[in-house]
Amino acid sequence: MRNLIIENWGLIDYAEAWQRQEFLFNQRLEQKVAGESEAIDRIVFCEHPHVYTLGRSGKAGNLLVAESRLQQIGASFYHIDRGGDITYHGPGQLVCYPIIDLERYGLGLKEYVHLLEEAIILLCDSYGIQAMRLDKATGVWLDAHTPLARKICAIGVRSSRYVTMHGLALNVNTDLRYFSYINPCGFVDKGVTSLAQELHGNLPLEEVEKRLADKLVGLLKKEK
Repeated sequence: MRNLIIENWGLIDYAEAWQRQEFLFNQRLEQKVAGESEAIDRIVFCEHPHVYTLGRSGKAGNLLVAESRLQQIGASFYHIDRGGDITYHGPGQLVCYPIIDLERYGLGLKEYVHLLEEAIILLCDSYGIQAMRLDKATGVWLDAHTPLARKICAIGVRSSRYVTMHGLALNVNTDLRYFSYINPCGFVDKGVTSLAQELHGNLPLEEVEKRLADKLVGLLKKEK
């Protein structure tokens, strides 16, 4: 799609990725305010070393271990400026940060979050996994309305003047044990899962990234 590029930052420290996002986000905002119609939108993919992030509306009590324990398990912690509660990022998880002008695609923020969810639902379907939304719980779930409800993708975004940053985190080959140190997204009664757990084997992350990029671009084209 014209003026939309896909980038991969590889395995990158969360703080560095956050700083790069902020730079690109502010740059994109300035371009929009200046009326630069040829400005570039980006969909960024990456992985992070073990890290927990707490959103603006999150509760610190949803981190269940002390800082000393985080050091023992090789994880860091950041209180950040996206929506949502606490989540985990780590190797084997595909993180996606779209830095785009929603108005270019005729989207409001609510519709954009719905689009991110739809992209993940379509991706899961391509692997034979039935994923779905759960009322009043942003993200993508399996068996959402049953006692077996488990989250496969967390979503949390920030926007200003309809320019976005942050995004989604899809568990692909993620070490799910790291979720035991938090109440994921603030929930105490729901589980987490991954593509690898559901399919009983790891997947090539590059393959999943390509499929997700295709889904996202296709949905943005549809909206435009």
